[in-house]
Amino acid sequence: MHLLGYDLGSSSIKASILDAETGRCLGSSFNPKTEMEIRALKPGWAEQDPSAWWANLVHATHEVLQSSGIKPGSVAGIGISYQMHGLVMVGKNKEVLRPSIIWCDSRAVEIGNKAFREIGADKCLFHLLNSPANFTASKLKWVKDNEPDLYSKTWKIMLPGDYAALKMTGEACTTASGLSEGIFWDFRSNRISDAVLDYFGFDPSIIPDLVPTFSVQGKLLRSAAEELGLAAGIPVAYRAGDQPNNAFSLNVLNPGEIAATAGTSGVVYGVSSETTCDPKSRVNIFAHVNHQAHEPRLGVLLCINGTGILNSWIKKNMFEHMDYAAMNDLAAGVPPGSDGLIILPFGNGAERMLGNLDITCIISNLSFNVHGKAHLARAAQEGIVFSFKYGIGIMETMGIRPSVIRAGHANMFLSRLFRQSLANLTGASIELYNTDGSQGAARGAGIGAGIYKSPAEAFGGLERILTVHPDPDGSRALSAAYLNWREILEKRIQKRGRLPISASS
Repeated sequence: MHLLGYDLGSSSIKASILDAETGRCLGSSFNPKTEMEIRALKPGWAEQDPSAWWANLVHATHEVLQSSGIKPGSVAGIGISYQMHGLVMVGKNKEVLRPSIIWCDSRAVEIGNKAFREIGADKCLFHLLNSPANFTASKLKWVKDNEPDLYSKTWKIMLPGDYAALKMTGEACTTASGLSEGIFWDFRSNRISDAVLDYFGFDPSIIPDLVPTFSVQGKLLRSAAEELGLAAGIPVAYRAGDQPNNAFSLNVLNPGEIAATAGTSGVVYGVSSETTCDPKSRVNIFAHVNHQAHEPRLGVLLCINGTGILNSWIKKNMFEHMDYAAMNDLAAGVPPGSDGLIILPFGNGAERMLGNLDITCIISNLSFNVHGKAHLARAAQEGIVFSFKYGIGIMETMGIRPSVIRAGHANMFLSRLFRQSLANLTGASIELYNTDGSQGAARGAGIGAGIYKSPAEAFGGLERILTVHPDPDGSRALSAAYLNWREILEKRIQKRGRLPISASS
């Protein structure tokens, strides 16, 4: 018996197959082999074509079936993880009406800010635990205001994972966790927020049906099965946004546990049992995968848009003929602090933790006589680490103080320089595991389909492969550089007309 998990990212679509009995991953594949296109028709915009997600999902499925050698009929459950906050609009014939406005698109920032003021900050934070800000509801309002003819044709709105499930099963449904990430969920009444629907003028009928995160949410259509090379009738039994799912993938389910990712964007995700919020709305609070009204499990999510995408930009433009491992080795030859070179990694749109300001990427203290490409490579990774430290300072004001951070052995965490610098500066040990979002989605499907009776059973095959402990000597060297970095950041915030955002040092 096998489980199939998908991770629909903004860079690629990954598929993994797990042996349900041992929990061992039998094969993984991702498509495309280069990063998927993100179209920016205007500054701050970011769109993707959902048909490209599906085409790459199909390719990844064929490849993983071939590499694993399993029989398609042995798959007993499908799970889906997906890039959060995206808006997919479909018409009554289930056709996509426009490209998806994805997570890093910042066109709706002012719409969300206005809603926060007019609905009322206290009401938003008490009921929604967030400002509407630049999330899915605000993006939908942008379409309603700017593309009214298209909006009038809308049958359902969906998150990217909801759309993938629709293609598989023909069923239009979503989860409470998904609705909370779109800022549609009222945590006090435990239902879709009437205040949000009424304020934006949305017809409730455009919201898909609600299903539990772990449940049989539909079964694979024959037409989809033929396209994917699978057997018809397989249950789609789990879906979750990429960050709640990443935490789930690392078995982070209980209050006080912390997960992190550092892909295109960077995230620190802590689980809390308190239905509370950040009064400055710099971090987000969503329903975790195991959230229930009588037993709250809230994900406190710090998101940094400009992280791995900076490292990717540096490689693409300065190390085109070098792989990441070689680039990391070159960067490691530069001393901590990059000989004074500082990079603010915020070149991927508005940053929530900075009050939704679009700070942009800043390179500071560049000396033509001192710095070379290796310095830029190191300063980029240190700038990303510094942004994590700054954001964790905000989380600490909410009582979340990580002593251990769990992460998958992937993306920026493959860099010894990055993970050691993060441990040194935060004082937290870094635990790396042999898992990723697609494997987590497969385990979630095992729970949803009833193959596993509990998360403990589902995570029997999860292995820790590396622990990185803080180095006091490295911490001292980085701390001074961090203070300089933070000073430049806060001056930049002031220049944009805002007071500095306080964070612990």
